[in-house]
Amino acid sequence: MLEFTVLTLNTHQGFSALKRRFVLADLREAVRTVSADVVCLQEVLGAHEPLSRRHADWPAVPHYEFIADALWPQFAYGRNAVYPEGHHGNAMLSKFPIARHRNVDVSVPASEQRGMLWCVLDVPGTALQIHAVCVHLGLREAHRREQLDALRRLVEDEVPADAPLVVAGDFNDWRRSADAVLAQCGLREVFVAAGGRHARTFPARWPLLALDRVYVRGVRAARPRVLSGRPWSHLSDHAPLLVEVQA
Repeated sequence: MLEFTVLTLNTHQGFSALKRRFVLADLREAVRTVSADVVCLQEVLGAHEPLSRRHADWPAVPHYEFIADALWPQFAYGRNAVYPEGHHGNAMLSKFPIARHRNVDVSVPASEQRGMLWCVLDVPGTALQIHAVCVHLGLREAHRREQLDALRRLVEDEVPADAPLVVAGDFNDWRRSADAVLAQCGLREVFVAAGGRHARTFPARWPLLALDRVYVRGVRAARPRVLSGRPWSHLSDHAPLLVEVQA
């Protein structure tokens, strides 16, 4: 049996809530203490020229590479939002080799750019491949409906029915409509399955809204946890989720 852990976190571009402090180095240390096998990051900066000049501790490499450091030898980045100063998107860090990856643009015209980063991970010494999707959906209900349909089609068209599958990220789904759509392709939300309700993750200091999710198919999920309290409550506006997976 293969066992691995999955962490998902909206990094808030490396800043604390309300962007009062640049906390990327502290965030990296917190993520390292968890040492998850697969880390799904949303709203992670690939580049931002003005901010890099403003902060003395800005890393010389993209934020996802800085967080990966030596602990996660494999990483992939999906650039979603592009603007004159730089760009940000989703990233996946993995202790498993990333066999291939693809960023799926699910942006709705005239709205904020969004994407889904799909990675296929090899398990060394076996023929097993894990499919993982890092998701960041839009703020508007109508946009999320389109994006959830795109996610469902990706799963149905690209992921073998018997393959282990994990979908994690910031769904912005305070209306809690994602479960019914994703159930159509066999995905179940791990916090709902374990305790009957979604995990509250936003805002990180006083979580009221269940915006972040972990869905699985073809695997067993155990001990789903919200990483609340310090240091996490001071490192982003979202609290991370951590799940143990057995395939």
